Amino acid sequence: MGANMGKSSASLLDALPTPQSHLHVVMLGLDSAGKTTALYRLKFNQYLNTVPTIGFNCEKVKGTVGRARGQTFLVWDVGGQEKLRPLWKSYTRCTDGILFVVDSVDVERMEEAKMELARTARAPENTGVPILVLANKQDLPAARDSAELERLLGLNELNHLWHIQAACAITGDGLQEGLDALYDMILKRRKLAKLVKKKTR
Repeated sequence: MGANMGKSSASLLDALPTPQSHLHVVMLGLDSAGKTTALYRLKFNQYLNTVPTIGFNCEKVKGTVGRARGQTFLVWDVGGQEKLRPLWKSYTRCTDGILFVVDSVDVERMEEAKMELARTARAPENTGVPILVLANKQDLPAARDSAELERLLGLNELNHLWHIQAACAITGDGLQEGLDALYDMILKRRKLAKLVKKKTR
């Protein structure tokens, strides 16, 4: 009985993230989208001047708003240069959520961003993983709004839980709200997985 009890409480803990457990989130996007700036704004709540990421950065960040308040996210920020993108799949394996950052001003590369996002979403290891699209650089006059970016990126074609969040990595606007939306989707996915498990028993 003791062994059984341990097993059931472990599966319950797997299904319900506790403030002590951290969720793995991978931050992807084309180079110069503002991923590292967003990561360090979330980590230190201040703007840090960054250099292009060769490889990855990894930081624990805490949610400060909504249901995500107090929840720790282990965020892997992976370089977005073309030669590094084949490595993305190594980081998305067993992740709880994908945070895809787009430069809302760079319309010329939106098709490229759409293609990379679709490729990531279609990868078998990412089936069902919630996707938060961070529409960065909303402080700039030429920034496209969320509705237009939703269309340009073909988000409705994704077979995933997704949310698009207008944001500015430099000021921090929208970043915590985005994390909260991602946390909500992660909880929703876990709830659905539990229901499916129950039905197949």
